[in-house]
Amino acid sequence: MTNEELQQLVMKISANIFNKPFMHEAYFNNRLKTTGGRYMLRTHHIQINPTSFELYGLEELEGIIRHELCHYHLHIEGKGYKHRDKDFKELLKMTNSPRFCANLVSTKRTTRRISHVYGCMSCGLLYRRKIRLNTSKYRCGKCSGPLMKVE
Repeated sequence: MTNEELQQLVMKISANIFNKPFMHEAYFNNRLKTTGGRYMLRTHHIQINPTSFELYGLEELEGIIRHELCHYHLHIEGKGYKHRDKDFKELLKMTNSPRFCANLVSTKRTTRRISHVYGCMSCGLLYRRKIRLNTSKYRCGKCSGPLMKVE
């Protein structure tokens, strides 16, 4: 889907569901990582995460657009447009808009990068550390022997 097609879709949803015109720009923003979309207060533009469309399809995209249009129309009218506002929650229900988008961030934990390995010169115990340590300041916790950088 191109930005022009997205613009037309947002204008169509705004006219059909909200019965109000969308007079600003809607476009994809590849830099959005954790959210499905974003309404910009100063410019009134709507940015959409293209990953949400690629992963979950048109139905999820339309839900995100409806959610962002709730922010848009309430802000233009001077009503409560924030997630915690009563006006916003009521408009979400009226338009059948989702409160949250589908999860975009993987829940897989990243492994810790270990770049420094130290060994005890007496007992041979290894210490793996992300941050470099001063071997003249620290000793082995097991036998109090001196430490030496292994890798």
